[in-house]
Amino acid sequence: MEALKPPTSGAPRALNVNGTAACNGGAARPTFPPTKAQQYRLPYRPQRRPSPRRKRRCHRGCCRICCLWLTLLLIALVFLAAISAGAFYVLCLPKRPSFSVSSLRLSALDVRSADLLTSRLDLSVTVRNPNQRIVFVFGDVALSASSGGVTIGEGTIPGFVQGTDNTTVLEATVSSSGRSLDPTEASDLRRKKRHSLEIHLDTKAGIKLGRFKSTHVGIRISCKGIEASVTKVNATAGSTKGAAKCKARLRVKIWGWTL
Repeated sequence: MEALKPPTSGAPRALNVNGTAACNGGAARPTFPPTKAQQYRLPYRPQRRPSPRRKRRCHRGCCRICCLWLTLLLIALVFLAAISAGAFYVLCLPKRPSFSVSSLRLSALDVRSADLLTSRLDLSVTVRNPNQRIVFVFGDVALSASSGGVTIGEGTIPGFVQGTDNTTVLEATVSSSGRSLDPTEASDLRRKKRHSLEIHLDTKAGIKLGRFKSTHVGIRISCKGIEASVTKVNATAGSTKGAAKCKARLRVKIWGWTL
């Protein structure tokens, strides 16, 4: 047997299928491995559409997240408003204005045979602002006077601005001319010699603190416990004793309802 000869140095030559060397001008033709796309071909799988139940779950999850963030935002706003109100109260120590009817004179009260009312009521309303930093801004004031639930006159007072630590006296006239009354109401007014009166003032007020101006809020001032004596149906009545205190309360309108 012949001894095996060691391979000669140099680049290996490519072989054909039958094992013979391929010749291409004396150079071997390079071979490349197959690509991954040729080695692996994934089978076609159709995409699955999300089921309606899964869509509902996603929708509920989004709604819950939105509700949670909205609740947190509202809580934060309420918290900031409480802090602002507390700081405002500590710095300014706000006090509500006081109202009183300092004088009143019923100069005319006439109920004619046709149940027509003619009246005239002159009064003075004292407004006191005890605050040192807050200025009150009042709009036009609508006045009405009643006796036993029967309106006997109406009037107006122009709007005004009341400065800090100030007392303002407002003069007003409440009157009625030819107002038709119910026969029962007319009979009660004729029979009474001493009338228990109620004065109502309706207006809108806001506050001014430096450059800050608040929006106007409706308020109603009610003055009760006022009595005026009449000797005749058409006569002059004296003023009340002392000053009648009044109470003020807010009037808020919600969807056409006044609270």
